[in-house]
Amino acid sequence: MGAEATGGSSPLALRLVAAAREELGAGARRRLPAARALQLAGEVLAVAAGLKPALLYDCGAAGPAELRRYLERLREAGLAPLRLHVLNVEGSAVLLHPGLARRRLAAVLGARPAPFVDVSAGRQCPVLCGPAQAEAIRSHLATLLAHLSAAEAASAGPVSSSEVVPTGWNLCTIVGVLLGYPAAYTFSMEESTENCLALVPLRVFTAQASCPRIKDSLGIQIYSFSIPESLCGELEEALDAWCEELKEAFSAQSDFVGLCISSEVVSLPAVAL
Repeated sequence: MGAEATGGSSPLALRLVAAAREELGAGARRRLPAARALQLAGEVLAVAAGLKPALLYDCGAAGPAELRRYLERLREAGLAPLRLHVLNVEGSAVLLHPGLARRRLAAVLGARPAPFVDVSAGRQCPVLCGPAQAEAIRSHLATLLAHLSAAEAASAGPVSSSEVVPTGWNLCTIVGVLLGYPAAYTFSMEESTENCLALVPLRVFTAQASCPRIKDSLGIQIYSFSIPESLCGELEEALDAWCEELKEAFSAQSDFVGLCISSEVVSLPAVAL
């Protein structure tokens, strides 16, 4: 049954599937599919390998405590030997590469123009945030950077965790920055959580690679994000920097092979953030 569920996978793949099912499947009526378990392990490995600063965990009802136990199981399997941090934000768990996440926050704090795209529902089209709006976002990012620095200094184990109370934060924006996107969406929370991206041409960037470390031909999506096509010129420097940094990080690791970065323009009737 186990061999069939994982397609005759290696002992490592079987351990990773077992770890996900045993630590993250509590209370679930259906156990985590083997393919999703291997994808999750690959996404965690992408963070541990320094290919992206963070991963937003969205595999069911498991919380930060269960995620920490799962990460310990991955470490026992030899998959994520470096330090990792689990950040609890209003019930959502964000898995961080501590050093990379702090460097990302610091870089965005100093970026000019500010890489924040206002997509508030009241706007006719997306625009880069103005100085006052950008400064408010920066203050939230600075608070988060101080929190992560303090949490890292206080942690002793290889897998640490902390909780932050995001008073007044737009979590879509903060998480977008943490995930390493070259530009993050924001919107006026006083107006509505809707946005003005419906039928707007968006350039969707995707970065993926194979992870033979886990399983032959296992494809892992490392990044997927969009930027309004009309703003790609203004954000060209940020996009180029993201691409070059990813290529540099990829060349410095050995867990993934065959990096492919692509983009396409789409227009959708509705866009959920």
